[in-house]
Amino acid sequence: MRRHIPFRFRLCLLFAWGSALLAACAPVGPDYQAPQPQMPSRWGEAATTDSGDHAEALARWWSLFHDPLLDTLIHRAMAANPDLRIAETRIREARALYRQAVAGGLPSVDAGGSFTNSRQSENVRDRDNARTQDLFQAQFDANWEIDVFGSVRRQMEAAEANLAAAEEDRRTALVSLAAEVARNYVELRASQQRLAIAGENSRIQEQTVALVRGKFRLGLGGDLEVAQAETLLAETRAEMPALESGAAQAMHQLALLLGQQPQTLKAELTPAGATPPVPPRLPLSLPSELLRQRPDIRSAERQLAAATATVGVATAELFPRFSLAALIGLQSTSLGDLVTSGSRFWSAGPTVNWPLFAGGRIRAAIEASEAQRRRAELTYEKTVLTALAEAENALVALDRERETHEMLKTAVDASQRAMHIAHGQYQAGLTTFLNVLQSENALYQSQDKLAQSGQRLAVNMIALYKALGGGWQFHSPDTAPLFSGPDTAPLARNTP
Repeated sequence: MRRHIPFRFRLCLLFAWGSALLAACAPVGPDYQAPQPQMPSRWGEAATTDSGDHAEALARWWSLFHDPLLDTLIHRAMAANPDLRIAETRIREARALYRQAVAGGLPSVDAGGSFTNSRQSENVRDRDNARTQDLFQAQFDANWEIDVFGSVRRQMEAAEANLAAAEEDRRTALVSLAAEVARNYVELRASQQRLAIAGENSRIQEQTVALVRGKFRLGLGGDLEVAQAETLLAETRAEMPALESGAAQAMHQLALLLGQQPQTLKAELTPAGATPPVPPRLPLSLPSELLRQRPDIRSAERQLAAATATVGVATAELFPRFSLAALIGLQSTSLGDLVTSGSRFWSAGPTVNWPLFAGGRIRAAIEASEAQRRRAELTYEKTVLTALAEAENALVALDRERETHEMLKTAVDASQRAMHIAHGQYQAGLTTFLNVLQSENALYQSQDKLAQSGQRLAVNMIALYKALGGGWQFHSPDTAPLFSGPDTAPLARNTP
């Protein structure tokens, strides 16, 4: 006598069979292997660095300027910058897409119900049956696609890698944000310093104009000397509006970076301050650490991992799909009989679907995904090379600007001595007024060039630490979860 196996046990056996089949098959497509680019053992332009605590300095590099207001501005920008908030929405989207990919490997259960009223044709209905009929139905429909060839698993790999890339993109935005705030702050202070230099030199030149006018009235000088002195004063004053405009624009840009309206920081930043000095020696990490420090490199690596997994998703379309389906419900022509045992019905069993001919569509999709993977690989290689070039460029620019800055200091000292000598000799009648004008103009130019050199020094240092990927370590997105919900699960991070 054949033994009857209850439906629920048969369904459990089908799911167990599917799980065993899934575990026995490895996903198709290439398995991802992280690239190992060749990195130089040392920097080519590292004469101004030392072996200090570069990790701490890199995480808070702006603190090396010893400017409390700059520290405050960067912290406020990291809390309210619009670009960071946009990047956070991309992380939330990527997390949702990851959960969606995970759900693709789980069984789906649908519940439904229906009521229909039908009328048969008089020419086809049985004379003993009623002309109209009611049908009540309620059912649960379950379906599970068994991921035999790894399509769902590859989709999960790609979604997880895309999530990690989105997090690294936010860190890249943090690096750029800290550098932009610092650069605009330096430009503001440099404009204010140059304004102060121009104002001080214009006062000196005003005194010179008053001196030559007095001599002219006494008949001891000519009108040419007055015109020359007034020309130099007017030229100096003419440079001040552009410096005021530069300072105002830097304030407005800082307000934008902090997510505020343009005039918000005017009262706070209008009091003039000196350009932040650059420390004499900078702690510097090794080139090989760029792979870990720069988030854009880490993002490119995760994008390569996602593209590799996508090849497996496309390849799985060549193979059959296995599914388990089950349906159980109640069906009756009378609502009162719907919940009785006689109204039950069910069906269950496996299905297979194998695309035997698709006109080359699947092969074309595989080729396209392989091309995308290759593009991601080349993009990663380019990102690494770009990072190395940016760091080397910043190092050489910083080192050469130090030399320029020291020479300009000497030039300012010499110009000050020359101006005092020229004024004394002119008042004693031992030299021409042309020497006075030349010495005053030389002093202003050398002081202005020194201020611009100080600005370039600070900007080059900022560029160096941006090239090294500094700043995101201080404010990592992992420190505060961007999503919380009942189906949130911790994600494994696959970072190099």
